[in-house]
Amino acid sequence: MPGYQTKQECVPIPGTQDLHIQSLLDRQQYADPLGEAEALGISSATWPLFGMLWPSSRQLATWMAERPLVPGERILEVGCGLALASMVVHRQGADVTASDCHPLTETFLKHNVDLNALPPLPYRHGNWGDDADTVERPGRPTVSGQFDLIMGSDVLYERDESGLLSGFIARHALPCAEVLIVDPNRGNRTAFNKRMADQGFTLEEINLNNQDSDGVPYKGRMLRYLRGHA
Repeated sequence: MPGYQTKQECVPIPGTQDLHIQSLLDRQQYADPLGEAEALGISSATWPLFGMLWPSSRQLATWMAERPLVPGERILEVGCGLALASMVVHRQGADVTASDCHPLTETFLKHNVDLNALPPLPYRHGNWGDDADTVERPGRPTVSGQFDLIMGSDVLYERDESGLLSGFIARHALPCAEVLIVDPNRGNRTAFNKRMADQGFTLEEINLNNQDSDGVPYKGRMLRYLRGHA
């Protein structure tokens, strides 16, 4: 037994096929027998968060299902968790890489890709809290290169006084790039917007107050940043 319990459900994504997703049973799950998560700074309280189905991740997946596919575009999802958005565009044939810092994210991703009869989806370790994110770790290839589109959902959960997330995005975004962040109206948005502006990005905020596919009200915003676009 892995030390934690899971569940499997069918997740409807408007605009595309449903996804079959294995997630953690609840937020009480925890298993870190080798101390891998602890070594990465992941506490027992935050350990299960990667494996939960969050409303903002559904919003991003829906957005990407409706967004036209751009030929040749390279996409990176940061803090992907269960990687709904990555799986949506991967099924469409996009060149997408999912990334997260949790040691079990890749295991869950591989299982969910198989559940949906999809080809392998590239995954890389991506921890913006580590300013040495370019350093390769044994058995854990890190995010490398630059991307046309970087996306994420509910990633502004910390104050990030040092601007690690915006710095990570800037390092991995091409000079002409788009960044899409779904934010459930967290208080750190204003400071993040300023840091992104310092990195040369302009901002468009789009209201996402709506109902998800299960009829549950959602309040938040799509933060769309552009750099190098006319």
